[in-house]
Amino acid sequence: FSSHTLEKSSCSTFLLPSPINYIMTIPSNVPGAVLLATAPEKKTYDFMYYLKGAAAGGICCSITHGAVCPVDVVKTRVQLDPVKYNSGLIGGFRTVIAEEGVMALSTGLGATAFGYFVQGWFKFGGVELFKIKAVETLGDERAWDLKTPIYLGAAAMAEFIADIFLCPLEAVRIRSVSDPEFCDGLADGFMKMLKAEGVGGFYAGFVPILFKQIPYTMAKFAVQGNAADAIYNSMGKRPDELSAASNVGVSLTSGVIAGVAAAIISHPADTLLSKINKAGAGGEGTMLVRLGRIAAETGVVNLCTVGLLPRCVMIGTLTAGQFGIFDSVMNALGASKFHFHNPNADAH
Repeated sequence: FSSHTLEKSSCSTFLLPSPINYIMTIPSNVPGAVLLATAPEKKTYDFMYYLKGAAAGGICCSITHGAVCPVDVVKTRVQLDPVKYNSGLIGGFRTVIAEEGVMALSTGLGATAFGYFVQGWFKFGGVELFKIKAVETLGDERAWDLKTPIYLGAAAMAEFIADIFLCPLEAVRIRSVSDPEFCDGLADGFMKMLKAEGVGGFYAGFVPILFKQIPYTMAKFAVQGNAADAIYNSMGKRPDELSAASNVGVSLTSGVIAGVAAAIISHPADTLLSKINKAGAGGEGTMLVRLGRIAAETGVVNLCTVGLLPRCVMIGTLTAGQFGIFDSVMNALGASKFHFHNPNADAH
């Protein structure tokens, strides 16, 4: 990400040696000018762009996952004990509140907010990095033809990295939801799990979290990207021809579509993840043996359907919110969000 200074004055001008070249002028005497610089006329994809994308991803994931924590608590209870919680989403809320009080709905909030900030940092930042580097390597025309595979590949790589950091926090969250007496907070939960199970206890759910999160994230970004393109095409507009508010609206609409699709695809693995992090689930043996026992006991139909409605509600809302907040934060930080470009459209 090296840059070359072209001239010295009260402003500093930089040229990045990239297939996506640009010139950026920033007043050097303004505090914080680099971090909060407004987007230049030509789009910039340098180290600061990726840093802003990672920060926006962390913020949007932390806020949205924290906001839907009550729904996630009920969803997890339904997956762990479908016999007791057999009256749907609203009934699950009533049961939890009646037995444990309204504050039980915030169980695991600390682990959720922090864990998904870290995950969002690597996920959204990684997707931006990988897809832009793919475009720089392939060129605009070839990248436009391969945009769906690029979305899928970038999402898979970014999610794998993010899950390495998310898995321990998710293990603590699920344990605290399944056993409200387990810990008094994130730090307490970490120490108790570490003492009882060692480091391996934090990664007991790593395989199912990969099977859950990677297909989910691949579907999320690929469906959202293609849905957004379809919306722009139906309007006859490019993103740079619309206001920031209109672009956020497109992100929200396409995010709902992507969220529901991603929820359905990833739900069986999500159910397995919830169950394997419950103390004693699957009996003794390796992680794969335990997962096999849980899947056999639960059944394919139940894996795919139990808790699916609340998960669709949660993920549809969450995904729309993530893309909307991501775009808003990127705009606030002065970053012009990357969009795939169809060079053939310029000829018409």
